[in-house]
Amino acid sequence: MNYKNYILIGLLGVSSVFNSSVLAQSSKTKAAEIKFINTELSDAVQQYKYLASNIKANRFPKAYFPKNDSLATSDSGWWCSGFYPGTLWYLYENQKDAQLLKEVEHKLAEQQKEEYNKDTHDLGFMMYCSFGNGYRIQHNEAYKKVLINSAKSLSSRFDPRVGLIKSWNSKDPSDYLVIIDNMMNLELLFWATKATGDSTFYKIAVTHADNTMKNHFRPDYSSYHVVNYDLNTGAVKQQKTHQGYADASAWARGQAWALYGYTLMYRETKKPKYLEQAKNISSFILNHPRLPKDKIPYWDFDAPDIPAAPRDASAAAIMASAWIELSGYVTKKESALYFNTAKEIVHTLASPAYKTKPRSYSGFLLMHSVGHWPAKSEIDVALSYADYYYIECLMRLKKRLRS
Repeated sequence: MNYKNYILIGLLGVSSVFNSSVLAQSSKTKAAEIKFINTELSDAVQQYKYLASNIKANRFPKAYFPKNDSLATSDSGWWCSGFYPGTLWYLYENQKDAQLLKEVEHKLAEQQKEEYNKDTHDLGFMMYCSFGNGYRIQHNEAYKKVLINSAKSLSSRFDPRVGLIKSWNSKDPSDYLVIIDNMMNLELLFWATKATGDSTFYKIAVTHADNTMKNHFRPDYSSYHVVNYDLNTGAVKQQKTHQGYADASAWARGQAWALYGYTLMYRETKKPKYLEQAKNISSFILNHPRLPKDKIPYWDFDAPDIPAAPRDASAAAIMASAWIELSGYVTKKESALYFNTAKEIVHTLASPAYKTKPRSYSGFLLMHSVGHWPAKSEIDVALSYADYYYIECLMRLKKRLRS
């Protein structure tokens, strides 16, 4: 054997040892990450059992206010009613805890009547997070019927003259108000087309998303919160905010809804324009000079008192969940950016800076979210949807690590 062959064999040996070391390190890192996730989910089970003990019949947890140690709840008609049962479903899916199943079944029975509620655009949040997760896990035909009726109720708010699902009613009959949050409710419609074969639901969702993409976004891909259309002509009358700092500002949770919404649009249609929209929204968020180093955004990117402005854990959780999914649709470089950012957010939210202590906050999981700053409502509190998207994020992260 000549000298060159010795060198070649030596290099191959070094390469083999190096590759084995990298694989072992990767496997070890994955195992540690999954262990961390399982611990978080186990902690959440115990915390949500405590939350369940504080919830009365026909009430749904809404927020916890630490300043006066008070738990706020709602009836089933409030837009947040689906997040508590939805979180219970995720936790049950992970651990198959009978106590959680009993609680979520009680809450679904109390919530079911909302399938015929045509006075809200939030039936996706309300019914798909709850009954949708329930049907996905249990394939209960009764849940399927509820979801189909809910999709029909949501579709009733679509007006072909405007090409959008109305979000809110107005005193002016010519107003047609649409908020960026409404992108999140389209998932229910896509599900309904797959469940029934009726393409009407699909067409409504796509039309709504296209018109939102056309009129809700600025050149930098930040989103207005509210667009007011003329009911009769479909023309844009106003682009403004309701929960953000100003009409021209970038309300953090609104950007999160947009990111998540166009990610799910790509999943359901595979149309490249939706993927590009999600990537562009991501770029706006991740490259923003006022995004904190830990990636937990201030409640509005243009809040005047940054860096003293409150953070919004709910926006961070929604973004992280969306980025985990989006990381599966893009190039390796983009995938690494989105996936690692999501992991960073999850670990920050799991730290003592954001995670509640056991049997505190009435059973909520995350501190430091902002609901409605202009109304001085739900500022620096725990919110049900922050918990929901945090647990969804953990479940998605675990699934990706195991794939």
